[in-house]
Amino acid sequence: MKQELNKEHMEQAAYMLKAISQGTRLCVISLLGEQDEMTVSQLVEQLNCEQSLLSHHLTDMRAKGILNCRKDGKNCHYSLKNKQIIQIIECIRTCNCD
Repeated sequence: MKQELNKEHMEQAAYMLKAISQGTRLCVISLLGEQDEMTVSQLVEQLNCEQSLLSHHLTDMRAKGILNCRKDGKNCHYSLKNKQIIQIIECIRTCNCD
């Protein structure tokens, strides 16, 4: 039996894939999949990238509903809003696209 396509669901999926379609963003998601929460400075250290560039990505992913942010004094702690995104990335990573 063929499943009926839900255009709204597909549009939402496309929006999410577009929001994460960048190497740094995929790395952030992967790291946050391994650790429940990380600060900006921990992410900068792990990714070896500029703090300003990372902050841009984090702000955008938060605005698009991918990340949560918890402030603790001067530190921002980021976590995944929906851990199912890890499954999507894992599926893409292990895909045998010959």
